[in-house]
Amino acid sequence: MEGVNQHEPVDLIWGVADIAKVIGRTERQTYHMISSGLLPVVKQVGQRYVASRSKLVEFFLGEAA
Repeated sequence: MEGVNQHEPVDLIWGVADIAKVIGRTERQTYHMISSGLLPVVKQVGQRYVASRSKLVEFFLGEAA
């Protein structure tokens, strides 16, 4: 695959519950943030949400700056 380093592990977080744990919010707060567009780094794949851990960290560090 082009653009993907095959030697680095994939840092995907699947599901609202796991994303919520990473960002320190409840599942309900996280779902609201996703559905209202406040977390643009989270994407929907089928019926589940997925985010890159590194993109979440980048997003929140950028927001804090």
